[in-house]
Amino acid sequence: MAAMMRQKRKQNLTISGFFAALTVLYALAGMPAVAASLVNAIVTDPLTGVALEGYDPVSYFTDPEPVAGSSEHGYEWAGVHWYFSSPANRDVFMRNPEIYAPQYGGHCLVSLSRGFLSDGNPRLHAIKGGKLYLFYSVANREAFFRSQDGVVESADSNWPGLRKGLTGEEESTVDALAPPAGH
Repeated sequence: MAAMMRQKRKQNLTISGFFAALTVLYALAGMPAVAASLVNAIVTDPLTGVALEGYDPVSYFTDPEPVAGSSEHGYEWAGVHWYFSSPANRDVFMRNPEIYAPQYGGHCLVSLSRGFLSDGNPRLHAIKGGKLYLFYSVANREAFFRSQDGVVESADSNWPGLRKGLTGEEESTVDALAPPAGH
């Protein structure tokens, strides 16, 4: 009788293990969809959801170096939180966010010109033609300085196709992030 009960427990454990493994496989199969849904057209800090790692986007245009913003002067635009160093900068951004937000949602300009996406680093930036561009690395920024117009043209042509691969974007957000015609 005891041997039969042990055998029954082994069968139950085997069946339970099978269903547990099946559950894990099912969950893993769904993970790419979950991970992809976390990607946004605008690069944000994965822990805070804040754009530009909390730097004030207006400060890129008004100060020698970008200035850290504060949640006290925060604003939500395009489904993303933006921080500002002052209420005045927040108000300026609110009137025309497309002017101050980084081009291509903060993705690296040079990577886009080469046909792939990588997050730009808010500490590695350049302003050309009144537009803020971010770069993944110092080498990418230097490549941009050597061939500015060609890099921007390539990025402009690659961006529409690459941004379609991003999820969680609304049509109005996509339009706001698109470089203007004749860029």
